[in-house]
Amino acid sequence: MADVEVYTNKGCSACVSAKHLLDRKGVDYTELKLGKSKKTDIEFSRRTMGAKKIPQIFIKNQWIGGFDDLLRYDKAGELDWRLGLSKRPTVSLFKRFTRFMKGEKY
Repeated sequence: MADVEVYTNKGCSACVSAKHLLDRKGVDYTELKLGKSKKTDIEFSRRTMGAKKIPQIFIKNQWIGGFDDLLRYDKAGELDWRLGLSKRPTVSLFKRFTRFMKGEKY
């Protein structure tokens, strides 16, 4: 299983949705609540290059992005692999190139 960290904030529906998705997959994660600790807030800003939206998710210390990104990986069949739940999926060269051109992480 992968080490998963989810930065959240109180009252964030996308944060709840991200946690529910991870729960449904049976993944343990560490929730880091913003606004509770200055150290956590500074770490969040540094790790996400000043991201303004939450949640922000890290898997194996790799920044995945927000809830929409998590859904995109799940839809592409890559989330389970990143979480250590399955083998790495085969991604065509064309798809990798398209993602690269869009600036997406893969």
